[in-house]
Amino acid sequence: MSTTQSERLRELLEPLVTAQSLDLEEIAVDSVGRKRVLRVVVDSDTGADLDQIADVSRELSARLDESDAMGEGEYTLEVGTPGAERALTEHRHYTRAVDRLVRFQLAEGGELVARILDVDDEGVDLEVPGVKGRKATSRRLAFAQIDKARVQVEFNRKDKKDMKEEEEA
Repeated sequence: MSTTQSERLRELLEPLVTAQSLDLEEIAVDSVGRKRVLRVVVDSDTGADLDQIADVSRELSARLDESDAMGEGEYTLEVGTPGAERALTEHRHYTRAVDRLVRFQLAEGGELVARILDVDDEGVDLEVPGVKGRKATSRRLAFAQIDKARVQVEFNRKDKKDMKEEEEA
């Protein structure tokens, strides 16, 4: 039997999220002054659009109203996605980050910023950007070598279509 509120909430809400073809990534209950906020983070391999977020939010709200999982006091339910600079903590997160630039904190110390090219059960294949005109290099990291990983926001990256058009020109 679950002992923490977070575990009880996960047991209650995860089936509803899964039924919407989404993954329940995180649940957090925070106190903001006298109010409580229940934050639920959902995602999928293809992302979650606003309609999916609204649908799952209604489902979760109805289930919470039927249960006593949040107790008697008032609370606010916030449902959203992980955001642009999400932490990578599960295998599926790495898979979803293929072609994204990621900052890795290495278990041995130091950090590495590289683009994820491929993911398998043991680790990730990376492209490390070249510095000062040098070509990019390939590198392999086993999951055991990664202490933390976080997706980086890129404002000026060309997508594959743009790069292909430039090569053809």
